[in-house]
Amino acid sequence: MPAHTNASSGHKAGKKKGRRARLLVIVLALALVAGIGYGAYWGVDTVRASLPQTKGSIRLDGLSGPVDVRRDGQGVPHIYANSDEDLFMAQGFVQAQDRFWEMDVRRHTTSGRLSEMFGKSQVDTDEFLRTLGWDRVAKKEYDTKLSPATKSYLKAYTKGVNAYLEDKSGKELSLEYAALGFANDYSPGKWSPVDSVAWLKAMAWDLRANMQDEIDRSLMTSRLGSQQIKDLYPPYPYDEHKPIVEEGGYDEATKTYDPKGGVKSADAAEGAESGTGLAGGTEAPGLGTQLSKLSEVLDAVPSSLGPNGNGIGSNSWVVGGSHTITGKPLLANDPHLAPSLPSVWYQMGLHCRSVSEKCQYDVSGYTFAGTPGVIIGHNDKISWGMTNLGADVTDLYLEKFSDEGYTYDGKVRPFARREEIIKVADGTDRKITVRETEHGPLISDRNDELREVGRKAGVDASAPDRGEGYGVALKWTALTPGRTMDAVFSLNKAGNWQEFRKAAESFEVPSQNLIYADTEGNIGYQAPGRIPVRGKGDGSLPAPGWDREYDWTDYLDQDELPYEYNPKRGYIVTANQAVVDPDKYPHLLTKDWGYGTRSQRINDLIEQKTKNGGKISTEDMRLMQTDNSSEIAKLLTPMLLKIDISDPYVREAQKLLEGWDYTQDPDSAAAAYFNGVWRHILQLAFGDKLPKELRVEDECLSVEPTDNTQPADEGRKVRECGEREPDSAQPDGGDRWMEVVRRIVEDEKNDWWQSPKTRTEKATDTRDELFRRAMTDARWDLTAKLGKDVDTWSWGRLHRLTLKNQTLGTEGPGFVQFLLNRGPWDLGGGEAAVNATGWNAAGGYGVVWVPSMRMVVNLDDLDKSKWVNLTGASGHAYSDHYTDQTDKWAKGELYTWAFSEEAVKKATEDTLVLRP
Repeated sequence: MPAHTNASSGHKAGKKKGRRARLLVIVLALALVAGIGYGAYWGVDTVRASLPQTKGSIRLDGLSGPVDVRRDGQGVPHIYANSDEDLFMAQGFVQAQDRFWEMDVRRHTTSGRLSEMFGKSQVDTDEFLRTLGWDRVAKKEYDTKLSPATKSYLKAYTKGVNAYLEDKSGKELSLEYAALGFANDYSPGKWSPVDSVAWLKAMAWDLRANMQDEIDRSLMTSRLGSQQIKDLYPPYPYDEHKPIVEEGGYDEATKTYDPKGGVKSADAAEGAESGTGLAGGTEAPGLGTQLSKLSEVLDAVPSSLGPNGNGIGSNSWVVGGSHTITGKPLLANDPHLAPSLPSVWYQMGLHCRSVSEKCQYDVSGYTFAGTPGVIIGHNDKISWGMTNLGADVTDLYLEKFSDEGYTYDGKVRPFARREEIIKVADGTDRKITVRETEHGPLISDRNDELREVGRKAGVDASAPDRGEGYGVALKWTALTPGRTMDAVFSLNKAGNWQEFRKAAESFEVPSQNLIYADTEGNIGYQAPGRIPVRGKGDGSLPAPGWDREYDWTDYLDQDELPYEYNPKRGYIVTANQAVVDPDKYPHLLTKDWGYGTRSQRINDLIEQKTKNGGKISTEDMRLMQTDNSSEIAKLLTPMLLKIDISDPYVREAQKLLEGWDYTQDPDSAAAAYFNGVWRHILQLAFGDKLPKELRVEDECLSVEPTDNTQPADEGRKVRECGEREPDSAQPDGGDRWMEVVRRIVEDEKNDWWQSPKTRTEKATDTRDELFRRAMTDARWDLTAKLGKDVDTWSWGRLHRLTLKNQTLGTEGPGFVQFLLNRGPWDLGGGEAAVNATGWNAAGGYGVVWVPSMRMVVNLDDLDKSKWVNLTGASGHAYSDHYTDQTDKWAKGELYTWAFSEEAVKKATEDTLVLRP
């Protein structure tokens, strides 16, 4: 359906946009003189061609009545309509105006068709994505699971997107399409409802919890013993860090969770097989190499929300009216995801002019471009936030197979097979065969070396004969059709706790912690999700696929999952910590919780503020979100200051820690030095002892060989180089590693403090010897990066964020990257701080994940709520709203979040009317 524009009242570029366009012309002219050539094609017209019309009127075939699109000073749209279908059709049109390139890349990711856009470099990634089959599952979901109402909304949204695409191509869509035109003749096809549904699979993939831990534990066996591996995966510190649910329960008919003593049933034996997995707990020789290659494949899959599931965290908490200035709840949320440009989130309001059966929505918040509805936010009665629950919803199975099939329960079963054709831009199509077992797709088929190792993998005597080899299959809840899209719309119109919990029942994947507050003064928490029950094993190691006793036997019902409602303490904190003490809950959710450093800090901040009757304001909630305190610094700094340092240059750096308040502000020299010391403690104590598959690629060590085919010469060393991407290497310095150190730090002669001598340093045998060496290494590390004068050091200069366009901004020509990327910004905060600007200690100091947005909802007066996005509303590189929120975000500041029609009108700067 074509979109007809009233040209006489079309969009006019502002002065700032004109300045940027003129700057681009100058840059392009210089590029042309330099012989780059882009300037021959690009100019102001190319830059402005795709900027959306935000004033006047546009005709859209398919609307039943006029729709108003009101944009505020940040370009955030609020849509007003008279029917649900018009509302969601307009949402599709407006999101496509601002973010279609992002939407197009996302659907090519979920469908395994990136090669159609970017050529042969993406074929391996497409093969893996086709093997997972996200779009196939999404289609089944759409065809068989979703309600008629949800389907009608998806269809309306799709009509809106396609109305925008009508008669547009190349530069009319975005600068990226103009750039891509130099490489191939790609043009986007029409949007479909399944494109929207499939995006939830990508969301689930990035939040898939402990698969990497499962792989890493197995890889560690090549270098470490079982007790050493246990040291590096310590139990959750329930005595130090509170779980989410302290006073709540679950509604299973035969059991009631008693907060005073809990309940322990025989079902808890599910988790009693701790550590069991492949071949009854014995690591299969050869599996380590296989899993290493699998890890490389996983790292290559495009990460939409976070670094492939590693380190992803979030903060959300809600404070009841008894502790707030207003007497009504305040709810805060900031999901921690990989930085991207544009932000993964899109802010908008969806308003029915009059809420009725025909038009049911009045909701505002954050959504994903390409997805109708609102994912996180509030309506006129309730607000909700999300953090990753971290439930173990993936298992790897080692499969014994041959040409005839695979072994299961003593019999050979045929593989389920399907063929996939991968179309390659300016290249030859690739045909692949996908095989599936009882447990899921055989993901080891996607790598030649994996197949070879699978043929050679050894197992213990309980395994079936090798035959022609083994493979690795993936069991994952998101590969079963579900109803999460139904849940989105139900959450958007829920009006009370009961309706909220009913909506949460359909939120099957990804499994999230959902917090709740309403205008009546109630607060709550619900753990939703499709969480498996295992016959044997606890999901911490790969399982033997031939033994049906390791199968999933069922899923937990919602009434078996933990919740809280109006707890006596008056607040609820979720920040990826354990949900509930296992002594008080009979079901296994996971063995791999986050370790609760951030959550406990938030608990402490709330308690400090509310003791003696203190009250919390919206500003207090914002300040908590930006808390830069380092918990590991509080533990280690007093010890570091007691160490006698004779080298005057190292002593100069040590003095920075004297009087430091452990706050990681961007201008702090002490924070820079401490984090340098922390990084080198981790490397000396742990990193240099890990297998190469976990260490940073191309960083090499001389180590004892592990290959049992090599001669066992006494003292023989081999040069061994790391293999993992810096952003996902270990030790990453997150709160698991903080807990590892906390447990051994008082044991001054623990074996982990031993490190070998080097050409310049003596071997270490004690904690203080290793700490002294780390302080020396950090001094010279920071000297190389920041200069000799410690007075000029600052944490922000080390800890920088550069926002990169997630396609051409990372892989495109340098000139295109210059056009599309922005930054850097010097940031405070850090790994496991509440202001979680994450960095990987193994890979460096740069920012690898961030609070992707921040919001504080005021349930007393919704117009006094606050919010900010990482970037801006627009995905167009030279729009005023490309990164216009980033400076404020970097400072920890928030914008006023208008919600009522009166407040939205007052904040409106541009109004576009969409007419039938």
